[in-house]
Amino acid sequence: MSTIKAKVLRLAIPAASKHLLDILQILIDMIMVGMINIYALAAVGLSMQFMMVINALMTLYIIGGNALISRFIGEGRKFRASGLLYTLALFAFLLSLPVSLFGYLYAETLFSLMGAAPEVVSMGGAYFGPIALGLSLIFVDSLLYNALSAAGDTRSSLYIKIVSALINLVLNYLFIFGHGGFEAMGVAGAAYATLIAYSINIVLYFYVITQTKSVLIWFQRFCFSDLKRALKVGFNAMLDRGISVASFIIFVGIITAYGTQAIAGYQVGLRIEGLAFMPGFGFAIAAMALVGQNLGAKRVDEAYQSAKESAKLAAMLMGSIGLIMLFFPAFFIGFFTKDIDVIKSASIYLQLVGISQIPLALTFVLSGALRGAGATKTTLKINVTSLWLLRVIPSYIAYKMGGPLLWIYIIMTIETFIKGGVYWYMFEKKGWQKTKI
Repeated sequence: MSTIKAKVLRLAIPAASKHLLDILQILIDMIMVGMINIYALAAVGLSMQFMMVINALMTLYIIGGNALISRFIGEGRKFRASGLLYTLALFAFLLSLPVSLFGYLYAETLFSLMGAAPEVVSMGGAYFGPIALGLSLIFVDSLLYNALSAAGDTRSSLYIKIVSALINLVLNYLFIFGHGGFEAMGVAGAAYATLIAYSINIVLYFYVITQTKSVLIWFQRFCFSDLKRALKVGFNAMLDRGISVASFIIFVGIITAYGTQAIAGYQVGLRIEGLAFMPGFGFAIAAMALVGQNLGAKRVDEAYQSAKESAKLAAMLMGSIGLIMLFFPAFFIGFFTKDIDVIKSASIYLQLVGISQIPLALTFVLSGALRGAGATKTTLKINVTSLWLLRVIPSYIAYKMGGPLLWIYIIMTIETFIKGGVYWYMFEKKGWQKTKI
């Protein structure tokens, strides 16, 4: 095995495994909350949509921080990278405070604005209110995970996730249903279990970064100039993620217009496709870290080869999963529903996304490589142009023309192929190698 491939796999496998645990934890949370009633399930599901917006905000300090930290590590400046981590941790905490206060005070209002039923609004407030109060934990947790990954340590995060996921599962059982002498708290219990799990994450992360052999350490040095550089890179990433979330919501709205079976089939297909994202996510993390570190070390060709190897491995794995989705969609869908119309709708979606897993892998990994280089303006332009001109607007036109749902999914597939090709073209041009941060 080549040295570059070994480095890629060393970072990608733990990152992909952690991503799988993230997905499984969300599914288990949804299953356990769904045992209360359908309103509780809907409330937690809508809360996930609010968290998408909050995650977009967090990219402001995460992506730029990743690019700078990986470069500092590549340059052999561990203390400079660690000082930036300390600086970003303070920034993340302060940024979370107004968001946390707003989310807590207006939790039920947010659900009302989404048109939720009164029962969902009440349960949504009971769940999202505590989550909002604990957003500081989530902001700092995301920073610590991404910073360690950028510095080259994805294994510690996997071990931490295993511990916290198990604790979250046990606390869900105790708090939601009132076992072990605890009062049954319903959806609020799920929120408290989640926050305790995040607290444990942070304690364990701090244990890791207080060890002298850690890739990053807790070095209390505030550097405004490095913060400014990180936020400059991260601002474009935040715009990118925010616009992507908006376009996703509109695209889902178009599918919803085709009826209950259509949106149910889409949601089921999306959950199954999330398993295919696992290797793509892992190799994107590897590409982002290795590109940044190698550019920092002035190993430009190794930065290129690392990203290319990551893309190749991701394409092979996601392409293989895509073939399974293409030929056996109903098998997986049957675990979620027995409704014939939903199975038919979800099968069409899975078959088309199965075809497009290879260009999707290129999009995942090469966009990560460009972000690792700090070229977030490029990724912003590609994603916004592609999503709106090639997906959202054509899908809306197709719907207005009376086209079937199949047309929408074909448009989505074509957009994925084109975007994957554009990322490959921009990657091969190698302009990202000259990006200044």
